[in-house]
Amino acid sequence: MWVHRVRDRLRDRLCAASSHESDRGLSTVEVVILAPVMILFILVLVGFGQLVEGRGAIDSAARDAARAGSIQKDRGTAMSEAKRAASANLTDVCSGPVTVTQTSDGFEPGGFFTVEVSCTVRGLKMLGLDLPTELTGRSTSPLDPYRRAA
Repeated sequence: MWVHRVRDRLRDRLCAASSHESDRGLSTVEVVILAPVMILFILVLVGFGQLVEGRGAIDSAARDAARAGSIQKDRGTAMSEAKRAASANLTDVCSGPVTVTQTSDGFEPGGFFTVEVSCTVRGLKMLGLDLPTELTGRSTSPLDPYRRAA
């Protein structure tokens, strides 16, 4: 009886030792497989983070452009100031030119000055994904009814 117990214990120890030896190098393989996947996941998160930041920057630039244009005396000056304000806000966000378009009618006191700002945001191009990243923001600001028109 005791011989059988000793034999069983030895067999269990040998099996355990051989299973540990067969697992040798397994963590290296796991790291080699999982490291590129994790790095790619982090890069995708960074790319989408840039898109979210770009959306906020476009909306902010549209707001500033509408405000800068609404306090001017005439439509021509309003559009040039709106373009200047939007371009200043989007210098390090957009990879192409910034487009500012007035979408409201007229420029009469008491009316509204609405602009649409758009540009191409860097976003996922750093990963080699050429997804359309043209973002557009729109904002409206009231024209001062007491301003002096030119």
